[in-house]
Amino acid sequence: MKSICFYFQIHQPFRLKRYRFFNIGADHHYFDDANNEAIIKRIAQNSYIPANNAMLQMIKESKGAFKVAYSISGLALEQLEQYCPEVIDSFKKLAKTGCVEFLGETYAHSFASLRKENNEFEKQVEAHSKKIEALFGQKPKVFRNSELLFCDDMVDRVANMGFDGMLAEGAPQTLDWKSPNYVYCSAANQRMKLLLKNCGMSDDIAYRFSDWGWKEFPLTADKFANWIMDNPNEQVVNLFMNYEVLGEIQNANTGIFDFFKALPKVAASRGIKFATPSEVINNNKPADQISAPHPTTWANATKDLSPWLANSIQNEAFNKLFALADKVNRCSNKQIVDDWYKLQSTDHLYYMSTAYYNQTFCPYDSPYDAFINYMNVMSDFSKRVDSFFPANVSEEELNSLVKEKLALEAELAALKAGKKAPKAEKTAEEKPVKKATKKALKAEETKPATTEVKEKKTKKQAAK
Repeated sequence: MKSICFYFQIHQPFRLKRYRFFNIGADHHYFDDANNEAIIKRIAQNSYIPANNAMLQMIKESKGAFKVAYSISGLALEQLEQYCPEVIDSFKKLAKTGCVEFLGETYAHSFASLRKENNEFEKQVEAHSKKIEALFGQKPKVFRNSELLFCDDMVDRVANMGFDGMLAEGAPQTLDWKSPNYVYCSAANQRMKLLLKNCGMSDDIAYRFSDWGWKEFPLTADKFANWIMDNPNEQVVNLFMNYEVLGEIQNANTGIFDFFKALPKVAASRGIKFATPSEVINNNKPADQISAPHPTTWANATKDLSPWLANSIQNEAFNKLFALADKVNRCSNKQIVDDWYKLQSTDHLYYMSTAYYNQTFCPYDSPYDAFINYMNVMSDFSKRVDSFFPANVSEEELNSLVKEKLALEAELAALKAGKKAPKAEKTAEEKPVKKATKKALKAEETKPATTEVKEKKTKKQAAK
């Protein structure tokens, strides 16, 4: 039986405020809180809430026959938790139906998978999986990279994190003559199964649905189901799109919600079922292997990285950002890590595109304005990161400092718990750190612990 596999992306970046050169070193808050709140609330009202209600209705009325999958970035989840908790609640209701699958992705909706020199990619995916499991009780088994980014180089890394399958764009340079309506496996690792987006049929809904000039207008559920059955022997039609298609990109007046609500009954009448990505992967054998030696994405006609990394200013910003990866990964300051994630969102790079500049989605006057604003922020952020590490310290000394810092944190945690922490043993290979640096770090890190010990002594004396 042929299946429809619906997947929706949900992501909203933390947009930057106007950050000028004179703010560097004086203002460490980079984000436009008022604008971010207004946008997420508007989209929740127009799209997420009515769409979730529609999906829940479709699941109930079809008695569980309708299935759907979501990939929600960690940054979007943070904003929804802060400004629209009712949306989180509605996703929890969907999760309880057993008909909804939540996919894994990078927490920051970033291109961390393009970098091999550190574990930033793996750390973000793990952080995202933990967030999804904590909120919705599911551990993701299928992976969807930011902007549907896919290439052979990342397959082993995703497989090593325990994922059974990946979603990718059905790009012409990947498929060649093949149809996207089958399950494939990666040529780089045949254990990894692939679901490829049917670009044409996905875009019929996402972009052409309300286009009066389109020769197929109006698009009805009956017409769409007939198209799916044109090739009944194919395994699956993968319909991947942004969730904002429902109510925001295609507003309610276009009839988009009525179209979706009619699909389950129309599909059932033609013997078409709905399935989650995991169900499709588990129930179908790969028809062939797919190789993608160069990165593909779901963007524009090129289906590559050009909207984000085509020009010199985009690449300069990207390299400036990830040059800090090693230091940030050694830093335990929560605010640094939070800002680091927010600054990685692919949207910041998209705003710098000179070829795909779109004022509808961009808060800047020009791509160069976006670049200057971002680099001003990065200058301040770099200074903050560097402030956590002593100047003129070698890599070996820095590693030793980090180990000692972690040991001090463990000792502090043990003191708070009323336990004695075991002292970490030094290895023969460890080189001593400069005494001045060592004392300075100890003094800074043990201040809370010293205060707490004094308080405990005072309490004991008072008790006596």
